[in-house]
This record gives sequence, C-alpha cells and structure tokens, in this order.
Amino acid sequence: MALERIKKVALFTRLIAYGFRIYFGVLRRALSGKFAALTAPKAIPPADPSEVKNVVVVGAAFAGYIASHILASSLPRDGRYRLIVIEPNSHFNFTWVLPRFSVISGHEHKAFIPYSPSFFSKSPKGMVQWVRDRVTSVRSHSVVLRSGDEIPYEFLIIATGSTVPHGLPSRIGAENREDGIEILKAMQARIKAATRIVVAGGGAAGVELATDAKNQYPDKSVTLVHSRQAVMHRFGPGLQKGALDGLQKLGVDVILGERVDPQSVDGKFITLASGREIECDCFINCTGQKPASGLIEDLAPKTITSSGHIRVKPTLQIDDDSLPNIFVCGDVADTKVANMNSRIAGQQAEIAADNIVLAARGKKPSYTYEPGWAEQVIKLTLGMGHSITHFGDGKSELLFSHRETDPALMCAGAWRSLGAKPFEDTGVYSSPSYEGTK
Repeated sequence: MALERIKKVALFTRLIAYGFRIYFGVLRRALSGKFAALTAPKAIPPADPSEVKNVVVVGAAFAGYIASHILASSLPRDGRYRLIVIEPNSHFNFTWVLPRFSVISGHEHKAFIPYSPSFFSKSPKGMVQWVRDRVTSVRSHSVVLRSGDEIPYEFLIIATGSTVPHGLPSRIGAENREDGIEILKAMQARIKAATRIVVAGGGAAGVELATDAKNQYPDKSVTLVHSRQAVMHRFGPGLQKGALDGLQKLGVDVILGERVDPQSVDGKFITLASGREIECDCFINCTGQKPASGLIEDLAPKTITSSGHIRVKPTLQIDDDSLPNIFVCGDVADTKVANMNSRIAGQQAEIAADNIVLAARGKKPSYTYEPGWAEQVIKLTLGMGHSITHFGDGKSELLFSHRETDPALMCAGAWRSLGAKPFEDTGVYSSPSYEGTK
C-alpha cells in the first residue's frame, strides 16, 4: 500500500508539471503570435496570382481546425501564402457529447458548433479561404474534390480523422446540421420506444450510452456486450473496475468475452457468437471505428498500415520521402497512440502546423511528436450525474470522481474555445465557396 501511495504521489507530481508545461506552451504561442502580428510587414499579394502558394488542410475536426488556426496566425504575412481549409460538414461536430445526445432530448443542436471567421482573427485579411466540399483523392501537388474541382497545394495537412459504418453514437453520418439534428432525434425516439436495448462495444461510447440510457429509463432492460474480458480494456484496471461498477450500479447487464452478430437482429432477438440469444428490440453498435485514409490509397499505398492508419515520420510528414510536403495528424495518423483523443489531436496539429511554417520560411521541419502518458487522460460519464476522470502512466493511475450537473457536458466551453458564442448558430461557412478549376 505504501509503495502504491508513493507511485500515486509521483504520478500526481508529474501531472502538475505537465499542466504547467501545457500552460506555458499556450502562453508562448500567444505571445509569439502577437509579436509576429506587430512586426510583420503589411500583406501585399504578389502581382502575379500564380505566385501565391496554397497551404491546404483537409478536414476541420479537432486536428485540422486547430492546425488551421495556428497556420492562419503563423504563416509568412508577405502575401505569398493562402490557407485553404476543406471540410464537408456545415458545422464542427462535437463528437464527445454524441452518446449523451443520442439518449436525452432538447440539447442536440449544441453538438453542432458553427465554423467561424473569428477563429482566424489573427490572420491577415483574405489569407483564409473556406471550402465546403469533400476531398476524393490526393495527388503529389493537388487535391481533387467531389465537385470535380482541383486545388493545387505547396503544403498539405491530412486530418481526415476516423469513420464508422453505422453512424451514431460515435459519428453523425450527415454533413448538414439540420440532418444531424434529425438523426439524433430519431435515435432518441428509438431508445425511448424500446423495452430491451442491446449495446455492442465496451469502449467509452458504449459505456456512456448504456449508462445514460439506463439512468434515463430505469425500467428498460439495457445490456452491454463487449468482446474483451473488461470494459474500457485499453485503460488501467482502476478505470476498468470503476466503469464496470458504474454500469452494474445502474442495473446494466454486462456480458464480457462475447461478440454480437449484427446480422441476427430481427426486432425481437439478437444472437451472440456463442449462439446465445438475447431479447432485443433496439440494437446500437458502438464498434467498428476506422481511420479515414482512403483518399491517399492511389498516391501512397505503402504508407497505409493494416489498421488503416497512415504511416508518418516523427515530424508528422507522411512516411514517403517523395512527398515531404504532406503532413498527417489526428486519428488517421499512425503515431502509436493507444487511446486517441482531442488533446492528442491538438498537439499533433501544433507539430504539423509549426513544421509547415518552418518549411515556408525555408527551414527544415524539426519539431517532432512523441506520445506522452499525460495526453491520454479521459473523462468517462457513468449516467447523467456521475463521471470518472482517469490519468495513468502504465504503472499507476489516478481516478477522480465527479458529480455532473450539466446535461450538455461542457458544450458551452467547447463553443467558446472554437470561437463561437454558445449557442448561437451563425452558419457563416455553411456554403461552398471555392471557385476552383476543373
């Protein structure tokens, strides 16, 4: 016990040091941005438009949006560079709240944060161009859009994240805010009308949805099926136990070491791999998340791993020496991160963006990314009024229990951090805007 307490104290000390490092890193970046803005010459576009170089960011979820924010304030301000952000969704999808909003009603609009020009307020006027479209393929010096347009680039960031084949509760599966709201409402209605709910997957999305559903509708039967021998199996034993205790305390039936056959759903029963049948009139699949790396299959097929991630160098350049101008960050990057989250995506975005700025200034990309233990903190909700925050370094772990009073789960803070006023929808970047060449 004494040794374990010592380990926990050491872990807590490291956590405090990590917090200070993050704080001073943010402060350094803010001061550097202000200094650059004060000392930079007035932006004068080149007389020949062909001299303008595009820095293209594909995807504006956590990694892509943060990388764009940094590039907008840090790229040379002499008119030589233009930042083009390509994103198919009308709004930023705050995926962390989707399991909760799949269950409770009245908050679904809060999951869709408007992309805002104010997020790029530190950039010179006219530098940032927003393109609402989807990239279908990447070439060595251009990207091809679904619309047929082709956009050339000097530097490229791929931040396409991950996808699931079945949508909620991990992803919306729609590009428009209005469609997304209706999809969430439909899921809420399914759960409300059901009597026997089966959830497949004991990761965060499955645990959170199952506990919220049972908490909101205690008279319903809720069963969680997970293929491993512990829920939250990628984390430490303390969180595994805490999650299982939270599930069982609410009355969720937990079945471990089993897989669900999704094809067996018939509205009355569902069959497990062992042949066992469970009554089920509402099946929710929380498995199957995959990296969205398909758009480089033709350009750099050897960089795609068996898991679907894109191999990268420590500088987050794609692991292909013939493509030094392409960077990758977020869920789609193969960075050996066990439990990807928005903090890690943001740190990788900083590395990728800072290296592009170096390259734009004629310097060699030198910033490198290494996974850090403290980045993998997770806050796991266990019903409407309780959550656990977990920190672990593989040797010891810290768990903090919290009472939750906000059903919208920090949505307001997320809106503010992305330059939007809660919960006012401006929809400024909702329409296609790029006048490309086919």
